[in-house]
Amino acid sequence: QKADIVIALFGEKYKQWNAAFDAGYANALDKKLIVIHPQEFIHALKEIDAAASAVVRSQSQVIDIL
Repeated sequence: QKADIVIALFGEKYKQWNAAFDAGYANALDKKLIVIHPQEFIHALKEIDAAASAVVRSQSQVIDIL
């Protein structure tokens, strides 16, 4: 609730359910959301991507946005 921006990272070694929950919670709180995930997750995360302020493929792209 204290965050200005939430960054959700989806990847092979991260807990997908936790990241999806955090992204949804951020959206419910009307927080800015940046989503990071590989190309192959586009279809599976289309609803989360639609709610995001930005969707990127790498952490370095997040740094460029910030």
